[in-house]
Amino acid sequence: MAVQSYTVSQINGYIKNLIASDYLLGDIAIKGEVSNCKYHSSGHIYFTLKDATGSIAAVMFRSSVNSGLRFQLTNGQMVVARGNVNVYERDGRYQLYVNSIKLDGTGNLYEEYERLKQKLYEQGLFEFDIKKKIPAYPKRVGIVTAKTGAAIQDIMNIAKRRNPFVQLILYPARVQGEGAAEDIAQGIRTLDEMNLDTIIIGRGGGSIEDLWAFNEEVVAWAIYHAKTPIISGTGHEIDNTIADYAADLRAPTPSAACELAIPDIMSTIRQIDSLAAQMGRLLENRIDGIRSRIFTYERQLRLLNPKQKLMGQQQYIDEQYDRLKRLMRQQYDSKLHRLQLLSTRINGMSPTAKLVNGFGYMEKNGEAVHSVKQLKAGDDINITMHDGVINASVTGFGTGKEEQAADNGLQTGGTDVGK
Repeated sequence: MAVQSYTVSQINGYIKNLIASDYLLGDIAIKGEVSNCKYHSSGHIYFTLKDATGSIAAVMFRSSVNSGLRFQLTNGQMVVARGNVNVYERDGRYQLYVNSIKLDGTGNLYEEYERLKQKLYEQGLFEFDIKKKIPAYPKRVGIVTAKTGAAIQDIMNIAKRRNPFVQLILYPARVQGEGAAEDIAQGIRTLDEMNLDTIIIGRGGGSIEDLWAFNEEVVAWAIYHAKTPIISGTGHEIDNTIADYAADLRAPTPSAACELAIPDIMSTIRQIDSLAAQMGRLLENRIDGIRSRIFTYERQLRLLNPKQKLMGQQQYIDEQYDRLKRLMRQQYDSKLHRLQLLSTRINGMSPTAKLVNGFGYMEKNGEAVHSVKQLKAGDDINITMHDGVINASVTGFGTGKEEQAADNGLQTGGTDVGK
């Protein structure tokens, strides 16, 4: 006999109808821990509810979120989710379609926490613009916490290690139980009147009930009205209280609050030493730069110094004088040589120069005698020799030289040396 087969969609649809027809699953409240919580961009919330042995997928659509959820849903919360169980046919997976969610056990405190946080936010207590700056180097730090317990011991140990010169002033306050919130607020007001540099408030971790004193409105307003900067270090890193939002600075723990309030003096000293060394290097570089500029200016001044210029001009004049002397000497020597050549030539052409070796120059009445025809017996003549003048008278004529002179009896009247 053949067995009838069905499609996956048919089976998913069948199971969906079965679950949808179940009265109990149509309106059910399921308690569990939230995990895998995801806020989708569409506004829907997808998460898982789990307990020690099982889990169920859940989805809360945006329309239900606006009316059925009064707090921020996060992983780890114990909640009671109310809705209906049905099948998502595409995946064949059943899940809880949530209409409303409330916190389980301490749910009323969480709801009160969210309500007060929203109220104070709207009143402007959490505005960033009103936050006061924490002093970098405090001298006196106030602390509002229990006088016994790990928180104050941690703060004292850390403060001593980081800067033992900072004065710590403790306001011992109750941090848990009835009247704790008013005690914390009074501690803030008391320390604020002491003109301290910073105030730390906080305590160690605990449940929401243990930390509730820091979620009270009276504490938030005391922080808001304080003139002194306040650091809140309440609980553990995952804890957030109203005091954390109202404080000027939030620290995850009291120890971290102390580290934020009190700087490490050794680190500061090392930083100062480093800055001093850096300043020394910069100053040295600056001095070297100025010294270099001074040297450049001195060199320029030496070059521009009138005395230096005068010395240069004097040297230039001396050089030009020497050059002129050389040129003049060259010109003189050249002209002298030429003069000597011309003198030699002129001397060779001069009649007087020829009056040597027995030659003479004969004149009659101031005119040169070129021929015997210019003379007659009895004429007075002047005969110029190279070393003087002879005054003579013509007595006769002949054709010879020495013999004719002897024969004719040339008669000289005397000798006139000089002109």
